[in-house]
Order: sequence, then structure tokens, then C-alpha cells
Amino acid sequence: MDRLLRSLLSRFIRRGSIAFTTADGTRFRCGNGIGVPVAARFLTRQAQRRLLINPELALGEIFMDGSFVVEHGSIADVLATVMDQPDAVPRWAKLQWWLRYLARHLRQFNFRGRSRTNVSHHYDLDGRLYSLFLDADKQYSCGYFETPGTTLDDAQLAKKRHLAAKLLLDKDDRVLDIGCGWGGLGLYLAETTGVDVTGVTLSTEQLQVANARAAEKNLSDQARFVLQDYRDIPGSFDRIVSVGMFEHVGVDFYETYFRRCAELLSDDGVMVLHSIGRSEGPDATNPWIAKYIFPGGYIPALSEVLPAIERAGLLVCDIEILRLHYAETLKAWRERFMARREEAVQLYDERFARMWEFYLAASEMAFRKQNLMNFQIQLTKRQNVVPMTRDYIPREEARLRAIERGSRPVLKMAGE
Repeated sequence: MDRLLRSLLSRFIRRGSIAFTTADGTRFRCGNGIGVPVAARFLTRQAQRRLLINPELALGEIFMDGSFVVEHGSIADVLATVMDQPDAVPRWAKLQWWLRYLARHLRQFNFRGRSRTNVSHHYDLDGRLYSLFLDADKQYSCGYFETPGTTLDDAQLAKKRHLAAKLLLDKDDRVLDIGCGWGGLGLYLAETTGVDVTGVTLSTEQLQVANARAAEKNLSDQARFVLQDYRDIPGSFDRIVSVGMFEHVGVDFYETYFRRCAELLSDDGVMVLHSIGRSEGPDATNPWIAKYIFPGGYIPALSEVLPAIERAGLLVCDIEILRLHYAETLKAWRERFMARREEAVQLYDERFARMWEFYLAASEMAFRKQNLMNFQIQLTKRQNVVPMTRDYIPREEARLRAIERGSRPVLKMAGE
């Protein structure tokens, strides 16, 4: 088995430098020797067999189980090397990728009940877990790093400001926030611009926190959050914003999603969609991520999204691609999580902490090495709703920044 493992890993890992030690003590090195050297050990022969049989699923599992340990460097360093290879998927695992790709419609068939279950799996965890690594406003999506030295808190504030600028808000607007999280964006819009906000989520944990925060800020009459599926939202809205929710819709429901948004959006309305995206065309969700982190989730390519927008009768006014912003966000999350890792162990257990360590590291390296990105799509129903040029965005950001300076509260770490 050692010989087979060495042969296959050496063919796959051609860049970087990883030294492996097998359960029987055999040592070998893979890669061209360039970059930061990393060393890892298999503690059991079973772990080696699992990696050979299903590498994309098994690497995360054997790290979680403690049967694959990193002796020099970190799991982030291992994943940075693994994800930097010419072939994103090992050649011997190509058939498994094709099977997942062909089955992705079934796995992402997110009807109402399944959507609620999928959301609960990830977002209804103990809220103290997210307080370990998120910013003070508990923004669980890509920040907007305006300068290299931008802090996580400032990047998340800049993201909210950037989205608000693209929405072209008026104080009399009714705003719908689809996938409102813990309410941070909706409360920012209500507090900063005076709009009326309705946020929807399928997470009971997030719902309770969002409404409690609205009450604390005396904004309950202006910002309300409800437990509701996007397909069942009543009413009409002047503005719609959705951040980090579209990844949970599923490819077979893209047209349903945009048709419902078109029905909810007023004739002179504006919608901004913020989502993770793929730069290299349609794909299948990594099996480890699908099993342990985001069941039913999928990162779309723009080639899958734009046809659904067109069929829904919406007009694309602006598309912005945010490269590496999520990599920097995830790096900050990972560093914060690792600094308070023992608290995660106390909340759950060691295996859970290793799972989240792997999740944050794998996600960061996917953005750094495998061309994932974020896109923001601005949508309307009519051609003349938004200005002809993008000059209004920095002007509106400057106006919002001035408002923030006049009312910005003292920041605290999330959970304090």
C-alpha cells in the first residue's frame, strides 16, 4: 500500500513540498521542492486506504478523526499545496467527480422542508461558536478590503456600505433582506439611511439574535426579522438585497428564485445579489463540504446564474467581481478561530474543532488557489432606474461614511 500511495501522491502533487510518513514508517517527499516545506503523517493504514479510495472526502475526515496529522506547518499549509496543483482533482478520482456532477441536481433539490433542514445544520449551531471568529457585527460573508491593511471589522463595515451605495436608498424605501443572518446588514441600512427593512431567514438561532438586536437599538418598528422561505414572502419592495444566501438555493431553483424576486420588486426597484461564484464554469460541490458543512449548498458559475436572470425578466445593470476579498476574510476568521480554539473544544469537542479548522483553511485556500470569487449583481426592471456610470457608488459611500462617523458605536468583540 505504501508504494501505491507514494506513486499516486507523487503524480498528483507536482508543485510545492510535502513530506509524508506512512503508518508503517515509510517516508517520501512530493513536489518540486519550491515553497514552504510541510510534513504530515498517516497514523493508520485505514487512513491511507480511505485517502486512496475517495481523496476529496477522506482528507478532511482523516484530519477530523486525528489519523492524519501535520507535523510541520499547519493543515492550511497542506491544503495550500494540495489546492495549487495543475489538476484540481487527482486523476484517479475523476470518475467520482463525474458521478457527483451528474448527481448534483438531486443533491441540490432544495424544496422548502429540505432548505430548512440544510440551514439548521450549519446556522443553528451554538451562537458562541461564531462569536469566536466573526467581527463585532457577526457578518458571516465576504468582507470588502479597501486597502491591504484593512481590519476585519472595517472590511465588513465597508461591505455593508458598498452594498448600500449600490441599492440607491431613499428613506421611504421598503427593503427586503433575503437571508438576513444575524441582522447586521438590515440594521445598518435602517440605522444609517432610515429605510424600512424586512429580513427573512430559515435559522431560528439567527432570527432570535436579529430581533433582539433590533430591540436593543430601538429599531423594532423599522427593522423586523421573520422566519420565512424566500418563496413565501408577501408584499412589494422598493429594494431587495441578498448576501450569502444564493449559495443555498440550488441550481434547479435559480429561475424560481429570480422570478420571485421580480414579482417582489417594484417597477422602479433595485436589487443587489452578493454571492460566492466560480470563475471556471459549472462544477460539483466538494463532498466533504456537502457532508459536514453545507448540505445542499453549491457555488454557482455566472454562466449558470445569468440565463435564469434573463428568463425572469430582470435587467443586469452592474456586475462586480471581488477577487481575493473572501480569502482575506477567511484568513482573518481562521486566525481568530485558532486563537480561541480551546473554547470551541469546550463548546463541542476536539473532533468538531478539527472539522472547523479544516473548513476555514480549505475555504480560504479554495479562494486563493482555485479561482473562486464573489460577485455582486445589480438588477432592475427598467433601463433608467440607476445612473449611467458608476460614479455614484463612491459618492454614496462617502456620504454614508460621514453618517457613520456621527453615530458609530464603540466596537466590541462579538459575544461581549
